[in-house]
Amino acid sequence: MAKARTLVGLDVHAAKVVAAILDSETGELRFQRLGGESEPVVSLCASLVGPVRASYEAGPTGYGLARALEAAGVECVVAAPGKIPRGATERVKTDRRDAEHLVRLLLAGKLHPVRVPGPAEEALRDLVRAREDIRIDLMRARHRLSKLLLRHDVRFAGRAWTERHRSWLAGVELDEDAARATLDDYRGAVEALLHRKAELERQIGAAIPDSPWASEVGRLRCLRGVDTLTAVGLCAEIGDFDRFAKAGRLMSYLGLVPSEHSSGERRRLGAITRSGSRHARRLLVEAAWHYRTQPRVGPEIARRQEGQPAAAVAIAWSAQRRLHRVWSRMQRRGKRRTLIAVAAARELAGFCWAIARIE
Repeated sequence: MAKARTLVGLDVHAAKVVAAILDSETGELRFQRLGGESEPVVSLCASLVGPVRASYEAGPTGYGLARALEAAGVECVVAAPGKIPRGATERVKTDRRDAEHLVRLLLAGKLHPVRVPGPAEEALRDLVRAREDIRIDLMRARHRLSKLLLRHDVRFAGRAWTERHRSWLAGVELDEDAARATLDDYRGAVEALLHRKAELERQIGAAIPDSPWASEVGRLRCLRGVDTLTAVGLCAEIGDFDRFAKAGRLMSYLGLVPSEHSSGERRRLGAITRSGSRHARRLLVEAAWHYRTQPRVGPEIARRQEGQPAAAVAIAWSAQRRLHRVWSRMQRRGKRRTLIAVAAARELAGFCWAIARIE
C-alpha cells in the first residue's frame, strides 16, 4: 500500500457530507461541505494531490460511495463504526469533529475496515434482508391476531399456524362490528405477508444460480439444518469466507465467542459478544437445534448432498457427530438448552467455514 499524500475523512449523511482534508506532508487541515450525492465527493477527492486515501463510517448510505471512489482511483476505507476509538470524556459531537477524528485515525492507521461487497452481492443481501424483515413483520402480525382472539375468549385446540389452523381462522366470527373489522384487518395482514414472503423466497431461489455464492450455497446445504434460505443468508451476511484465515475468526466475527474481562491473575469469561450480523447468528442458532437428535442422513439431506464434493459430505457428517456430542455432553452437565444451542452454533460456524472453503 503506497503512502498517501492526501487523506480525507468524510462524515457522510443523507443530505450533506463534511470532508476533512489533511496534507500528510505539511500537516495542513481544511474542511469542505458538500451535498449528499456521491458525484461531488468523488470529484473533490479525485482533484486532490495524490495518492489520495479517503474514509467514512459504514452506515445507511451504503457502499456506493466507496465503489465510486475506487473506480476513480481513490483508495477508500469504510470504517467499522463500533471499532472507532472514542475518548471517554468527549461530550461535544459535530460533523466537523467527526470528520477530523476520522482523518486523524486514518493517518495513524487505527481504523478497522469493513469488506465492501460488489453490486451483485449487495443486491442479493438486500433481498435476503427484505425476507428477514417480512419474517419479523409476520411474527408480529400473527401475535396481534392471536391476542385479539384470546381477548375474546376464542381458542384453537391444536398447533397454531398450520393449514388446519388457517382454515379454522377463516371461519372465526366475532360479535361486535368493530371487533369483526379488526379481525378482518389482522387476517388480511397475515395473508398478505405470507404472500410477500413466498414471493421473496421464490426470487431468492431464482437468484442463486447467477449469484457469486452458487457453489458455496450448494455445499452448505450438505449440513444438517442448513437448507437454501439459511445457506443464502449466511453467504450474504459473511461474504467471502476466504478472508478468515481460521474458523475461530469467523466465530468471533459473528459474535459467537465469549466476552472476556481479565485483569492480572484473574480471567473472567462472560456471555457471547453478539458482535457482527445478528441475522447470521440467528440462522446458525436455529440450525444448531437440529443436532439434538442422533446423527443420521435422511432422505432430504441425502437429496441435498447429491452431486456435491465428497469432502463436503464428509465434513457434514463430522459436523453431525461432533455437534451431537456437544448437545449430549452439555445436557448431562445440566446446561440450559438455549445455552447449548449457542455453543453448538459456534461449532457449526466452524464447519460452515470449512465446507465453504473447499476448492
